[in-house]
Amino acid sequence: MIVLPLEWFPLNRPSAGDYFHMAYNVITPFLMLKLVERAHRPVSRTAVHLCIVTFVMGASIHLVGDSINHRLILSGYQLHLSVRENPIIKDLKPASLIDSFELLYYYDEHLGHLMWYIPFFIILLIYFSGCFSGSEDQQKIPVSGWLLLGPSSLYYWYLVTEGQITELFLLTFLAMLAMMVFQRRRGLGPDSNGSFLFYSFSVTVLLVSLWVAYLWNDPVLRNKYPGLFYVPEPWSYYTLHIRKSH
Repeated sequence: MIVLPLEWFPLNRPSAGDYFHMAYNVITPFLMLKLVERAHRPVSRTAVHLCIVTFVMGASIHLVGDSINHRLILSGYQLHLSVRENPIIKDLKPASLIDSFELLYYYDEHLGHLMWYIPFFIILLIYFSGCFSGSEDQQKIPVSGWLLLGPSSLYYWYLVTEGQITELFLLTFLAMLAMMVFQRRRGLGPDSNGSFLFYSFSVTVLLVSLWVAYLWNDPVLRNKYPGLFYVPEPWSYYTLHIRKSH
């Protein structure tokens, strides 16, 4: 284990992180429902409930795949390499077992993420649409909000980088920006909750940009993430640069 002794959490049992993930899968949907209830304007309950159901299913799929992948790290699995390039995978017999690990990777990094993050950001966008007010008093962010801005931005940074959802995040951010421009023309502005969410996303854009700039010339990660948006995962950085040095 990275922090806790391996003897406390054997490889054939859930890890400490898995239990936190289980708690996340229960607590986060509940908090999102409570969050939507605080919107000043009514929102579609049907859309919210459908997103919550999909969110829980996607996060649960990811929980299983992520748990196994992190256990494989302890056996020498390297996240900065593809499944077939990993030393502990490429020589498996029969070779069809590699297909099973690729299926696991697909459930974890693709299907699970899509079913998790798409409804997550849709709910945030629905919530944001109900956070506009004409009162200047409601638009002021309290001191507690400014103090939480950093942790909130770091949380979204981790979601974007580890979840590989840069495109989805940027689309949500642009939709929020367009919504603000439209509402401004009607004489409305985001209340304190809406402003907090928008500023959190703005700082997240800065953090992701700094992360990409820091790893811009890394040839190994460049090979692992060849898409339009080069945004390496923190766990890949860990297995490539940190774990090797210990």
